Amino acid sequence: MSSAVSAPAATNRLPRWDLSDLYPSPDSPAIEADFVRAEARAKEFAASYAGKLAGLSGAALAKAIAEYERIEETLGRVISYAQLLFAGDSSDAATGRFYQSVTERVTAISTHLLFFSLELNRLDDAVLDAKLADPTLARWHPWLRDLRVFRPHQLSDDLERLLHEKEVTGHSAWSRLFDETMAGMRITIGDEVLTVTDALNRLSDKDRNVREAAGKAIGAAFTRDVKLFSLITNTLAKDKEIIDTWRHYPRPASSRNRANMVEDEVVDALATAVRADYPRLAHRYYLMKAKWLNLPKLQYWDRNAPLPDDDDRAIDWNEARERVLTAYGAFSPELALVGKRFFDKPWIDAVLKPGKAGGAFAHPTVPSAHPYLLLNYHGRTRDVMTLAHELGHGVHQVLAGDAQGYLMASTPLTLAETASVFGEMLTFRALLDSASPKHRRIMLAAKVEDMLNTVVRQVAFYQFETLLHHERRSGELLPERIGEIWMQVQTESLGPAFEFTPEYNVFWAYVPHFIHTPFYVYAYAFGDCLVNALYSVFQGGHPGFQAKYLDMLKAGGSKRHRELLAPFGLDASDPAFWKKGLDVIAGFIDDLADAG
Repeated sequence: MSSAVSAPAATNRLPRWDLSDLYPSPDSPAIEADFVRAEARAKEFAASYAGKLAGLSGAALAKAIAEYERIEETLGRVISYAQLLFAGDSSDAATGRFYQSVTERVTAISTHLLFFSLELNRLDDAVLDAKLADPTLARWHPWLRDLRVFRPHQLSDDLERLLHEKEVTGHSAWSRLFDETMAGMRITIGDEVLTVTDALNRLSDKDRNVREAAGKAIGAAFTRDVKLFSLITNTLAKDKEIIDTWRHYPRPASSRNRANMVEDEVVDALATAVRADYPRLAHRYYLMKAKWLNLPKLQYWDRNAPLPDDDDRAIDWNEARERVLTAYGAFSPELALVGKRFFDKPWIDAVLKPGKAGGAFAHPTVPSAHPYLLLNYHGRTRDVMTLAHELGHGVHQVLAGDAQGYLMASTPLTLAETASVFGEMLTFRALLDSASPKHRRIMLAAKVEDMLNTVVRQVAFYQFETLLHHERRSGELLPERIGEIWMQVQTESLGPAFEFTPEYNVFWAYVPHFIHTPFYVYAYAFGDCLVNALYSVFQGGHPGFQAKYLDMLKAGGSKRHRELLAPFGLDASDPAFWKKGLDVIAGFIDDLADAG
């Protein structure tokens, strides 16, 4: 039986990752050796194949793709190392310089390879189909299929090279500015000076005064820098508009949807279904929560408040580890064995420290190495669920990397959330089954809030981005106008239980996805609803579910969502699919209403 521990004890002896499986240090000779080797191979590759792809046999083209993959994986290893170092401490000037220099050098070397994808896309369908008759090339069919999705939006070789080379002074540079600004920000709450991550964590504190003080302080801090965040946002939105216009994408989200291998219409169906369900999901739940907290109205700092009877017990890292691995193992011993490797080896960084990236992520690095997980572990139940989530990503990345290799391991964002959200659901269900009636209610409420954050909140974020990018096409948006759009979507999504104080209109500024990966956010809602539907199939006793599920993860990016879901009898293009997923959330809210 586990015992309660204090919050400091819960976060003692947290794991730190060891990046030496990639490289020993930033000044390691191995990095320079890989750069020299990759540059020589890239130049030789261009000399051997540029302008000659149409005349290659299927077997020769397969050989060329395999060599292209080897070079790309070498570059991927170096850039992954630099990205992880930067995420570990983006406030360190030397680390920032190393990250930028690596990015610039990788970009320069990969310029020699740029011709390959462009020339492949210029091949006629009939010519490529004839080559694909060779079994050695047929293996690469999924990669070629996904590459050719971008044919209608491909520019001339010179323009593609220009955009490629300018990336280091364009989007990447603005993203770095955002990251370094966020890492350097300090927020004063009372006598404490906190990082943004630590301050945001206070918004889920049991003490309402602590939550309010944190919210006010966060609002004041971002208000001071709102002109900078507005400049970054406006610049990147305009940059995206210019590129989208040249590439003839019909609307701001279309390029992301195409990269996600999902049709605009499917994303529209998801967003429409979620927005239509705001009243029976978020609006209904938060009215219930206001009553539980004995408040006439909720403020934004009450959104993630624990329930009054939640003891909010801090959970030690070792206990979190056992909870997650036990839940994974009950579903699939193979899944748990892969997950256990992350704990047995230094593949996780969960420590709390200044300069570290906020939130959590799983970085796949390259198949010849292994993924790494970054978390900021505070010892809360939500942190356990985050661990389950990121471990799902990590397991997915291991299985797909081993089975598919560098070019085909990566899944579209819409499917990349499948294993992570499924891992969360496994952990939640396992804990729920063993909970007392009192704790069951608390867990259900916490799960509903996580699902609302994943589905309702992310679709509201998607709507915010859509409105902002459309309006940006008519001119730069003032910070006040961005705040108005933010408040519009927050009011619509969260409903009548809330009133908002003025400083909340700058809270859009801390969301990194708006900067790093525009229109990423709907993928969370896509993944959550997909997993809800998938888990319903599992609960229904679908034959061979575990084996099919592992096959789905091992498929990586080699299959589209229709192919992956077909073995389970699911189809994301069917509007009823989204209702099935949303009904799960509504069912949990019904359970809470019945419990009183």
